Order: sequence, then structure tokens, then C-alpha cells
Amino acid sequence: MEWQPDEQGLQQVLQLLKDSQSPNTATQRTVQQKLEQLNQFPDFNNYLIFVLTRLKSEDEPTRSLSGLILKNNVKAHYQNFPAAVADFIKQECLNNIGDPSPLIRATIGILITTIASKGELHTWPELLPQLCNLLNSEDYSTCEGSFGALQKICEDSSELLDSDALNRPLNIMIPKFLQFFKHCSPKIRSHAIACVNQFIISRAQALMDNIDTFIESLFALAADEDCEVRKNVCRALVMLLEVRIDRLIPHMHSIIQYMLQRTQDPDENVALEACEFWLTLAEQPICKEVLSGHLVQLIPILVNGMKYSEIDIILLKGDVEEDEAVPDSEQDIKPRFHKSRTVTLQHEGGEGEEGEDIDEEEDDDDTLSDWNLRKCSAAALDVLANVFRDDLLPHLLPLLKGLLFHPDWVIKESGILVLGAIAEGCMQGMVPYLPELIPHLIQCLCDKKALVRSIACWTLSRYAHWVVSQPPDSYLKPLMTELLKRILDGNKRVQEAACSAFATLEEEACTELVPYLSFILDTLVFAFGKYQHKNLLILYDAIGTLADSVGHHLNQSEYIQKLMPPLIQKWNELKDEDKDLFPLLECLSSVATALQSGFLPYCEPVYQRCVTLVQKTLAQAMMYNQQPDQYEAPDKDFMIVALDLLSGLAEGLGGHVEQLVARSNIMTLLFQCMQDTMPEVRQSSFALLGDLTKACFPHVKPCIVEFMPILGHNLNPEFISVCNNATWAIGEISMQMGAEMQPYVGLVLNNLVEIINRPNTPKTLLENTGKKTDQTSITIGRLGYVCPQEVAPVLQQFIRPWCTSLRNIRDNEEKDSAFRGICVMIGVNPGGVVQDFIFFCDAVASWVSPKDDLRDMFYKILHGFKDQVGEENWQQFSEQFPPLLKERLSACYGV
Repeated sequence: MEWQPDEQGLQQVLQLLKDSQSPNTATQRTVQQKLEQLNQFPDFNNYLIFVLTRLKSEDEPTRSLSGLILKNNVKAHYQNFPAAVADFIKQECLNNIGDPSPLIRATIGILITTIASKGELHTWPELLPQLCNLLNSEDYSTCEGSFGALQKICEDSSELLDSDALNRPLNIMIPKFLQFFKHCSPKIRSHAIACVNQFIISRAQALMDNIDTFIESLFALAADEDCEVRKNVCRALVMLLEVRIDRLIPHMHSIIQYMLQRTQDPDENVALEACEFWLTLAEQPICKEVLSGHLVQLIPILVNGMKYSEIDIILLKGDVEEDEAVPDSEQDIKPRFHKSRTVTLQHEGGEGEEGEDIDEEEDDDDTLSDWNLRKCSAAALDVLANVFRDDLLPHLLPLLKGLLFHPDWVIKESGILVLGAIAEGCMQGMVPYLPELIPHLIQCLCDKKALVRSIACWTLSRYAHWVVSQPPDSYLKPLMTELLKRILDGNKRVQEAACSAFATLEEEACTELVPYLSFILDTLVFAFGKYQHKNLLILYDAIGTLADSVGHHLNQSEYIQKLMPPLIQKWNELKDEDKDLFPLLECLSSVATALQSGFLPYCEPVYQRCVTLVQKTLAQAMMYNQQPDQYEAPDKDFMIVALDLLSGLAEGLGGHVEQLVARSNIMTLLFQCMQDTMPEVRQSSFALLGDLTKACFPHVKPCIVEFMPILGHNLNPEFISVCNNATWAIGEISMQMGAEMQPYVGLVLNNLVEIINRPNTPKTLLENTGKKTDQTSITIGRLGYVCPQEVAPVLQQFIRPWCTSLRNIRDNEEKDSAFRGICVMIGVNPGGVVQDFIFFCDAVASWVSPKDDLRDMFYKILHGFKDQVGEENWQQFSEQFPPLLKERLSACYGV
């Protein structure tokens, strides 16, 4: 007997569906409770599918809603559905996929794919064959409904469809989909391409076997009158460019011609898909060769795409000049991610900081944070500028002049964006024009249009490096003066752009800003009273960056008096649960490090609160782990940021932090943090451990016995930053412990030697992996310095990578102690260095000015080796030296 609903039950369900469409929150709550009650009845879900598929007398929104509630139930408890209920639902779905209403068909399609993604593709073997069969139906609704469902299944389960688990259904499905590329209905052509597109990136075998047919079919649809079809064709070609460029190369000329046309498509969604093509092509090695001849057409198209559309200007309130008094709506404020503290070394020729790649357009129109044609065109121009470098300029410069001085602000604004987009790639070629352009851009900072002022901020920040390289009075001073005015602009978007640009300028200018500090601080402090919520967060960043850039120059009572009161006032206003603490704590961390002893009057409450934040988070995590259903998981970012600020305090205050540590339980908390499951928490705890070791070792020493095994356990290069900071802390502890380090060498030495010998993996997104080995080398050297008898026997296992990694580090304390260690170890085990002596010579020559006693150590080792092998052998040996090395060693050490 087929299941039939009970009339009263059906009325109850319908009433519930009606109520749930009510805007009243109280009604909504009652509906939720009622739903939970009804879910206790196994056949409640039968009622829901019945309303969706059979109750044609009801209005469509109600029927669709019934299906969506059912979908949520499937998601949550499908495994508990009785078999009869599950079968009834599946049967109803397949029988009604051709419902005349597009809304109902789409709802059934969503329901089918939700059931399928619950592992049911295995236990519903008839699903795919039936849907593929229904594609042949003469009835449009049935064909379209089945295709809609198939497209959703292809999106949700593409990997499973291409696996042996289901007997490779794609072998039948893909050829079938390809037949429908020629269907008379645009909706169905579009579905067919979208289905096949799901399998390009994963290089599904069934698609690779039909790749030529696929590409020919796409070409046949190139001029399709339907924009959805054109969009899917463009999307397919962009993906094929990544995975099967070999198949596109023979047709590349005509594909480029096609994409030039589509990038100007009247439908913006098509134009956007097409514009992605240039971004993807720029990453291919053949880009230069195939695109050179087309730049003359492409560049004007991209430049044209960089104008704000009319709708953008409306959405961005482009006509509103003053909005600084309007409070921000909370959803405008993007979540911020705190980047945990990583200990870095100063490299030759560069700062210790990683170069941060700022995404094109990062600081621009973020209320339209959706990707759009303007952003895509700008990003494409940026990457192409990096490929073609100055060869791009002949196509651009003639256009730029007309744009930058155009009377229409929208066009002028796009010209300024163009100038910013090419800054990185075409910098060399732009230099001759900058003396004229930079003053023009500085003038644009006063434009009457806010959107022009804000883009001028961004573009100027892209040329900050050049500005700083010129005499300060020429450009730096006028730029800074105007940017500071923009920080106090009446428009919030301009304030934001100016603050971000100023932070970039600070990073480039560093101590060049010292003469203007008073003026800068007056502006930043004034902005405190003026800014709404969102821009305050960016202001903290500008202040933190200023402190990082000028360092101890900030430690003057006049500056401290200006800066600290507003920061401390904010600090007191914010509650412990407020996420605005993150940027404020980061900012204070930089300020504390810069002010050093100047931060003393403020350190106590700041220190106490950080300890409290760590303690609260740990307590909450413990409660959550014991009773996850009773308590919420804590946001561990609070603890990470607090640990990082404590590091900043320890680094800035040095020995002065001792009395604060003495009066707190920070060491106990640190013991817990070092064992946290979250890598970022461990990363920050090891940084703090190292800083406390340097600042007040007597408080750390009693804990060493418990801490060392944890440190050894974290020497796992899989978590590169955790490993890096743990390694650094071990090195700092060694220097303090001296010979007492001996019992712990065994816990860490093997891991360190293994890490130093790992081939350098490619740079990951966050880290420059080269720094991993430097930190390891420093620590091995320091361990060997304090415990030479324990470390020297394995000298031969690490001496070569040790020398190669440290030759690039600038002279500093860490390098000094590490090299002393290596010299002491060579004294204990000279045989360990013999085979790699040339590497040692090279590392010694990397010193610019070693301290006298270290120079003597080098001298003795070099001459000892020379005397040992004899004059003739030494001559032969030193013949292998590069000329520069030969010169340095003979000049500095007379060998």
C-alpha cells in the first residue's frame, strides 16, 4: 500500500509552513519548537515530500519551503530515516523532477543532490541512470529538471563520480552531456556545459578521452546568443588553459581573438568570466610568446574595464562626500586574522620581515568586496605588467595621459587605478615619468570627489619606495603632508585608504619619518576622536607600523604624552570579550617594543590584562573539552594576541619585566599554552618563552626540566612557524643554561640535525622556509657552544648545510654565538670539518666585522688547517676558491 497522509496531520504541517513565512520572531521561535516536536514522528518527512510533489493546489513558495525543510532534515538526520520513508522520498523525487514549475524542479534537484551527497550514490544505484534517461524526454520540463539535478550532483560529488566506487558512470555521462551542447534550448545547453565543466580541473579520465570533441563543441557555441551559455564557454576555456593548454595552443590565436571580444561583452558576468582568461594566461610560460602581438588590442580593453560602472557608483555612494559622522554597520567590518609572532633573522640585502604580497586592489572599493570586472581587469593588468615589464608601456602611456587629466572624474579615477596597477611590474620604465606624475597624484589627493581621493592614496602607496629614495623635500614631505590631511578627511573611505597608504609609506620610510614625528602623532591622535568603528581598527595598524618603523626614536616624553593616553583610554573602554582588542593589542605590542623603558608607567595594567586573557581562554577551553554540549569553544585568538603582547613587553622592557613575572602565574599558564592543540597558540608561546628567557631567566630556569621535552616534541617541520620559534627558544635557553644544558641535548639534537638536512621545500605562502634552517643553524651552534662534547661528535652530519645557511645572515649577536660554537666544536672534533672545509671558509668570509676574539678563533682554525695539510696541498685546495673568497681570506686572515 502506498503511504497516504492523514488529513488532520496535513493541515497541521501546512499551518506550520504558513507560520514559518511570518516576519514575526516570536512566531519563528514557535515554528522552530514545533519542527523539533514533529521531527520525532518518523513519517513527518513523508508529509513534507507530499506537500512538495503532490499538493499542486498549494502556492509554490509554500511547496518549495516544505522541500527545503525536508532537505535540512536529510542533512541532519538522514541516517535515522526508516527505509520506507527514505524510499518514498527518493521515488517521489524521481517521479516529479519534471514538475511544470521551475521553482519546484529546482527544489527537488537540491533535495536529490543532498540525499546523494549523504553517501546515497552507492545505495541509490538507479539514480544516475534514471536521470540520464530522463534527459531524452520530449517534455522540456522533465529534461530541464533532470539536467538541473545532474548539474548539482556533478558540483557536489565530482570526485566520487570519477572513481571506481560507482563503476565510473562518467564514461557514459560525459559523452551524453556533450550531445546536449547542440540542444535547441539555451537553458539546457547551459546545463550541459556546466556539468562537463565540473570535471576539467580534476582532469577526469572520461573527459580527457573526449577532450577534442569537447573543445570543438565549445568552439561551435562561441557565438551563442544566450549569455549564460557564453559565460560557461568562457569559464571552460579558462579552466582548460590551466589543465590542457596543449590542446588549446593550436587554436590560441583565435581563442585570444574570441576572449578579446567576450571581455567587452554587454553582459558583465560574461565579461568577467572572459577577463579571468588574461589572469590565467599570465601564469602560463607561453604567455609572452602568444600574447605579445595582441597587447595593442588587449590593453585598451582592460583599461576600459577598470572604470567604475554606474551601479558601482550608486552602491559606493559615490556622490556622498561627507559621511564621517555616520556610524558603521557591524556587517561592514571584516573579521581580522591575527598573524602570530614569528621570530625572524635579518638577512643580507633585505629586512627580516617577509615581503608581503598585497593583492591588487586590496584597499580599494571593499564594500563591493565581490569580485567584479573592475577588480579583475586591474588584477589582470597587474599580472601582465609583471610578465611584460616595460614592454607594456608603449601600449599604455599614450592612453594614460588622456585618462589622468580627463575632466570626467570617473575616467580620471580609472587612470589613477591603472597607474597603481602597473607600479610593481613597470617600475623601471615609469621612473622617468614619476617626477611629473607624483606631484599630479599628490594634487589628486585634494580632488573634490572622494573616490578620486581614495584611489590616489592607494596608487601613491604603490610608488612609496621610489618616493622615499628621492631627497625628502622633493616628494616625501609634500606626500606626507597631504596624506596626513586625508587621514582626517570627512569621508570614511578616504580615511581608510589614507591610513593604509600611510602604513605602507611608514614601512618604506622607516627612520626618515623621525623629523616629522610630532606632526604625524598629532594627526593620528586627532583621528582617534574622529573615526568610526571600522577605521579605528585601521588606525591602530598605522600606529603600530609607525612604532615598528621608527623604533626607539618614539621613546621621547613629548611623543609618549601624545600617544599613550588615547590608546590607554581605548584599552580601558574595551571588554575582555571584544574582538577589537586584537588590533589594539597588536598595536600596543609594537608600541611597547619601540618605547622600551618609556612604556614602564603603562606596563602593569597591560601585563595583568594579558595574563587574565590567557587564563580565561584556557579555563574556557578546559570547560569546553570536558562538556562540549554545555560550553562554547573559546576564540583562541584572544590568547594568541595576549601572548604576543606579553612578548612585546618582555622584548621592550627587558629586565624591567622581572617584577611583573614574579607576581603572576605566567609560567604555569605558559606550560599549558605550549601544549595547546592549536599550532598558532604553541607558536606564540615559544616566542614568549624565548623573550622571557632573555629578559628574566631566573623565573624560567625552574621550569626547564618540564619545558625541554615539550620543546623537543615541537621540532616538527610540518608546522614550520611552531618549529622555528621552538628552535629559537632552545637556542636562547642554551645561552642562559651554559653547561647545565647537557642533560637536555639528547632531547633535541637529533631533530635539529634532521631539520637542517631537509631539502628546502618551496616557499609556502606564509613562510620563507630558508629561515627555518638559519634558526636551526643558530641553535645548533649555540648548543655546541655550551655543550661541545655532546654536539661535536655529529659535526660532520650538519657542517655543510650549517655553513651554507649562515653565510647569508647579517653580522649580529645570534650569528656571533653560533660561530663561536662551531669553532669550539671544530676544536673538539677537527676531523668532522675536513671534508667540507671549503664551506667553512666561505661562511667565515661572510663576516663583515667579527669581534676580535672571534676573528682570532677563525684565524687559528684556518692557519691550523693550512699547517696541517702543508703549503703545497693548501695551494691546491685554495685553487678551488672563487676569486672573491680567495681575496677576502687572504686580506682578513692572511691565508
